[in-house]
Formats: sequence, C-alpha cells, structure tokens
Amino acid sequence: MEQRLDFYKASPDALKALIALEVAVGKLGLEPALLDLVKLRASQINGCAFCVDLHASDLRKKGETERRLYAVPVWRETPFFTPRERAALAWTEALTQVATHHAPDADYDALSAEFSERERVDLTLAIGVINSWNRLSIGFRKTLTV
Repeated sequence: MEQRLDFYKASPDALKALIALEVAVGKLGLEPALLDLVKLRASQINGCAFCVDLHASDLRKKGETERRLYAVPVWRETPFFTPRERAALAWTEALTQVATHHAPDADYDALSAEFSERERVDLTLAIGVINSWNRLSIGFRKTLTV
C-alpha cells in the first residue's frame, strides 16, 4: 500500500488543531490506559492498521498484558475487563458504528453507571477524535514502518 499524501504537510493548520484537541482530551482526567483501549478498539473497528499498531504499542508501554490486548476485539466474551472498561468499550463501538447502532440505550445506561456526566462527554469527545485520526490515516493510506 502506498501513502496517498502526507496530511500533516498538506494542511498543517488543520492538523495542529486536531493535535491540540488530542492533547486537550488527554488532560481531561480520564485514565490514559482507558483512553488507549478506546483508541485501539475504534481503530480495530475502522480497520486502521497504523492506529491499531500505535495504540497497541502505547498500551504495552503502559504495562498492558498481551492477553488483554488480544482480547480487545472479543471483550464481551472475556472476564478480563472491568465494568468501567466494558462500558467504555461498548460506548466506543456504539459511536464508532453510530450509523448502524444509533447509540443504544443499554450502552448509554452502562456508561452512565460507570462515568460521571463530565466523563461521558469527555469519553465521547475522545471517541470522536480517534475516529477522525482513523479517517485521515485510512483515507490517505498512512503507512506503517517496520
């Protein structure tokens, strides 16, 4: 696969804004490992190889186990994730596939049981940001380096 264009060079001001939003989301108080799980799951759903590699690597650096990393795509069928992580993963799936799932009440109820109102907004913003990164990386074929 060949990269179509370097989106950082093509529109530096737009990327500065997205990077600033990414930095801001990271400072909102949600657990960094939880945010990386969300980024990994959204990237898996979207099929973004670059972002899957990046966020799996970030999670490993933060001490995440291989067992849990391998189980992220099938998190519903494993006992490896906390109720808070499960709620975040369900919300990630619902919003990443919003055209199909329309943010079901059951997922929102699970989210509400684990996250404050502010955290729900912050997590939703984080999901939106990773989906933006995925679309840039997939659309312009951001390439992996070995």
